[in-house]
Amino acid sequence: MSLLEKIKSGRPVYGTCITSPAPMWPAVARRAGLDFVFLDTEHIPLGRVELTQLSQAFKAMGITPIVRIPEPNPFLACQAIDGGAVGVVAPYLETVDQVMELVGATKYRPLKGELLTRYLYNQEPMPAGLADYVAAYNAGQLCIANIESVPALERLDDLLSVNGLDGVFIGPHDLSISLGLPEQYDHPVFEDAVRLIIQKSKQYGLAVGIHFSLAPERQIRWMEEGVNLVIHSSDIALLGQRLQNDMRIIKAAQGESVMADNPSFPVV
Repeated sequence: MSLLEKIKSGRPVYGTCITSPAPMWPAVARRAGLDFVFLDTEHIPLGRVELTQLSQAFKAMGITPIVRIPEPNPFLACQAIDGGAVGVVAPYLETVDQVMELVGATKYRPLKGELLTRYLYNQEPMPAGLADYVAAYNAGQLCIANIESVPALERLDDLLSVNGLDGVFIGPHDLSISLGLPEQYDHPVFEDAVRLIIQKSKQYGLAVGIHFSLAPERQIRWMEEGVNLVIHSSDIALLGQRLQNDMRIIKAAQGESVMADNPSFPVV
């Protein structure tokens, strides 16, 4: 069963963010039982060749590569898919046109230009033979919107009702900043915003996920609220957290003074 079929059935799926092109990560992810990996090219300096190598390696392990492109740009979305991405996330979407362009790039490839616009906006019907070809060509591709700002919250119904959208990733860091509550992830206003996005996503039949690099209990809490795309932590955060903890234990055993743990890792 593909990842798209799993989320359409309402099943939870599990993944993590990969920021390093180390060749051993796919095997590690498989042993952890992950369904997908989140490859971030918005904040992480992953080049196109590295991204292609990672995408192909994870697919070979049966793990779905989902790529966040650096900006809402349909040509970058197509590049990611050409390299092996099975899902594309566009960051900071705030307009219906931006969502429509992402749908066009992920569901209507290889159509582009004026003709794509006509089909996307139902200005004319797509010929049956072409429609069948496009559907088969893009089978299994996921189209995911990053919702992470107050303007997006204000237009939530319009954004989430776009035909062809499969899911939503909530960007907690940018959302908290946009709300004027930097990294206050337990603030009632932030929680209400997350809860609204989850509820609206479910209303429109969309999968929804949120990415935290903090304790797994936070993921469990939001799963209880309806999250089914579980994006837990990242390679660098997990290594850093475990290394801090282990060094604290080692140094304490030698009678050395131990600094307090610093749980602050990027939440993107």
